[in-house]
Amino acid sequence: MPIRLKKLIGTILLVALVIIYALIASAIAVTRLAEYGATAHFLFFLLSGLLWVLPAMGIIKWLILESPQKD
Repeated sequence: MPIRLKKLIGTILLVALVIIYALIASAIAVTRLAEYGATAHFLFFLLSGLLWVLPAMGIIKWLILESPQKD
């Protein structure tokens, strides 16, 4: 796969991941955390703010892997 195409796909995937993840995290926060206190809000947003990094790392790892060159 050409590197430019790979970077385009990776960029689109990362942007889509952030948008979808933010929508899901916000929906969970609005529906589930309304009756809880500030500590629960803090812990939820701390964990959800860090959790998106795991799939993003997978996408970035895929981006930097060298594809085998054909001779």
